[in-house]
Amino acid sequence: MVRISYFIGCIVAVCLLTACDFKLKPFDEVVAEVQEVKIQRYDRLESLYLTTGDFSALQQMSTDYPIETRTLIENVLGLGTVDDPEINSRLLRFFQDSVLQVMISDAEVQYANMDDLNKDLTDAFHRLTVWVPSLKVPMLYAQICALDQSIVVGDASVGICLDKYLGADYGLYKRFYDEQQRKTMTRQYIVPDVLAFYLLSQYPLPNFRTTEQRVRDLHIAKIQWVVNKTIGNHFFKSPYVNIINRFTAKNPGMSVEEILNDLDYDKYPTR
Repeated sequence: MVRISYFIGCIVAVCLLTACDFKLKPFDEVVAEVQEVKIQRYDRLESLYLTTGDFSALQQMSTDYPIETRTLIENVLGLGTVDDPEINSRLLRFFQDSVLQVMISDAEVQYANMDDLNKDLTDAFHRLTVWVPSLKVPMLYAQICALDQSIVVGDASVGICLDKYLGADYGLYKRFYDEQQRKTMTRQYIVPDVLAFYLLSQYPLPNFRTTEQRVRDLHIAKIQWVVNKTIGNHFFKSPYVNIINRFTAKNPGMSVEEILNDLDYDKYPTR
């Protein structure tokens, strides 16, 4: 599984910088069809098991979503291996904290209906697969991650941690996150975050940890620029996003796919 949680800090930092004036170009005309993107409700099975101990819900989690369950237990929560005979009871005990129980309930209430997200994600992947035909549409699923992560990217899937998107004014967040962090923990961030993290997994920067900061910032900004173009909104704002915008404006012949594959950041203007 591709783990890109270490990009979160970089993305949030870039998002919060003040942007220069800048307007996106209108979308290119697209005519290709894409199947409806629908977020799988893994979270409902998870919630049922974690709040009632319903063993049938746990069985369905393991049967219908084996990879997602393994990822949650082993990689996200770090509770042990799914083969451990005690892992199911350990998972249940982990979520018995009263704060987590309330959070599970609140997430299920807030996200009882996700039609808006499904529509926006369908439209977004429609555009992306026109611009980047080789891009595969991942399986999307919702889950509860006990505030560990926001987006979890696998080989062909993207998990959305609903408990990290309960709103900037959500009471529990005020105990653990500052005001700037809370601004990104809202429903409106789900679609941009899904697109950004998935594209980062598909178009990674080699040697990210050891590469100079300017190149890292430009690489993340390039992904954010593509997300902005995809959703038709200047959602991610930063001076680095504006650098990418100026570069693409001067190179109108470059396709989105070429931009995503381009790692020669020396040719990007610094101002």
